[in-house]
Amino acid sequence: MAGPESPRDRLTDAFTVNSYKLGSLAARAMPGPVAGLAATMIGLTFKSGMREKRTMIERHLKRVNPALSGAALREAVQGAFDSYAKYYVESFRLPTLSKRAVSAGFTLEGFDRIPAALAQGNGVILALPHLGGWEWAGRWLIDQGYKMTVVVEAIEPPELFEWFVDLRQKLGMTVVPLGPKAAGAVIRALKDNEVVCLLCDRDIDRGGVQVEFFGETTTLPAGPAMLGLRTGAPVLPAGCYFTDRYNGHHAIVRPPLPLERQGGLREDVARGTQLLAHELEWLIRQAPEQWHLFQPNWPSDPGYGD
Repeated sequence: MAGPESPRDRLTDAFTVNSYKLGSLAARAMPGPVAGLAATMIGLTFKSGMREKRTMIERHLKRVNPALSGAALREAVQGAFDSYAKYYVESFRLPTLSKRAVSAGFTLEGFDRIPAALAQGNGVILALPHLGGWEWAGRWLIDQGYKMTVVVEAIEPPELFEWFVDLRQKLGMTVVPLGPKAAGAVIRALKDNEVVCLLCDRDIDRGGVQVEFFGETTTLPAGPAMLGLRTGAPVLPAGCYFTDRYNGHHAIVRPPLPLERQGGLREDVARGTQLLAHELEWLIRQAPEQWHLFQPNWPSDPGYGD
């Protein structure tokens, strides 16, 4: 059992929360082009100050493209940090942007699959990797009148998590913390024929399904396939990418996973999760430098079992 939080810990937590709040206020006060430049500078700072994360993203990028090395690898790593910083700066600014501003540089491929899935009446699950600007895509969907529930990891300190929940709620999202109660909340949202977003390229509690992912065995969350099989909700792999255009984003919605009951539930979930792994690979390969996965994700990664 953890001991009581020390005054130093509380001071550190307060500094972290206030830093995010100040960053958010600064991002909202900046003109768009200035915010973009700020994101690039933040990305450079992240890379120089996060050696372990730099090493980890190198490992992940080489899994996506084993031929990466030298200057090309360094450029891709910097791209990952730049993309991560841009994601945060954009997320901070999104609540203040107009519907027109959000839509202006937004393009889609396969969007018709979402209303077609919802027409079945069982809701729809968007299965996402940590890629590009997914918050922007969520805001765009809400602006079109879709109801959305998102399941997110509960981060520390709790005050920071609550602040992020409030940020997403201002965008119109219903936020569900990852945990024992998440499945029930998601099932209720699907019964209400909502869009449910699940980030699923990282198995946080290591209790997921074993799959081959970028040529190496690891686990991915069972949730998307399990929920799809249990509720009949189509599972659509999807990604949202930054483009070179000002406020530019391009979203891709893939065909629904071919989930069906063929045997025992465990075997069907395993089969569906492996199909999802292949789809995540495809989405990430479109822009691997926009993949924001800085944590160990395979058993061979240093720190995986910590």
